[in-house]
Amino acid sequence: MECVFGLVGNGFAIVAADTSAVHSILVHKNNEDKIMVLDSHKLIAASGEPGDRVQFTEYVQKNVSLYQFRNGIPLTTAAAANFTRGELATALRKVTSFPTLSYELRGVRNPYSVNILMAGYDKEAGASLYYIDYIATLHKVDKGAFGYGSYFSLSTMDRHYRSDMSVEEAIELVDKCILEIRSRLVIAPPNFVIKIVDKDGAREHAWRQSVQDVTTASV
Repeated sequence: MECVFGLVGNGFAIVAADTSAVHSILVHKNNEDKIMVLDSHKLIAASGEPGDRVQFTEYVQKNVSLYQFRNGIPLTTAAAANFTRGELATALRKVTSFPTLSYELRGVRNPYSVNILMAGYDKEAGASLYYIDYIATLHKVDKGAFGYGSYFSLSTMDRHYRSDMSVEEAIELVDKCILEIRSRLVIAPPNFVIKIVDKDGAREHAWRQSVQDVTTASV
């Protein structure tokens, strides 16, 4: 029941993700940070198989750092997104091909079962958000989401999103999406982490924890 979503506002991008580490019917932890800081001005939020999510996002992070170390300049957000898409596409095409058998019969799957939202800020291009799914589809978007929570967060953003939103308005919209997910999803994740990237860099904004929310509301 993963939920990852984000949007681009006036000079910034914001990404939110649930913090639940789940396997089958078990919840292992409720403080898993699924939004990684790639560099000073980039964020990568991922959903999917836990092992793939952690391994692939760390792989992208280290290669982005390696590029900057070798060349003395950081990758732009667009370049980092295209690098990520290229690595997914390469991995996808390494799957052994047996035309007469289906993937299910062979027990073969995409090497990286991971979906990504990459947010960043560049001096020339400003804030941007890229949608990259597990079959290496890449799109630059104003808003995007993955997981079961996308059914509710996308519809909420469709209703309330504006491209000229301030940070405060965007945070309010993110809270509306979280409230909708908690209200509508049959097994909703209790906690969310929110991160922002703008001209001042990438940083964590807040955690939305259900117990604290209830306590605050009752005061």
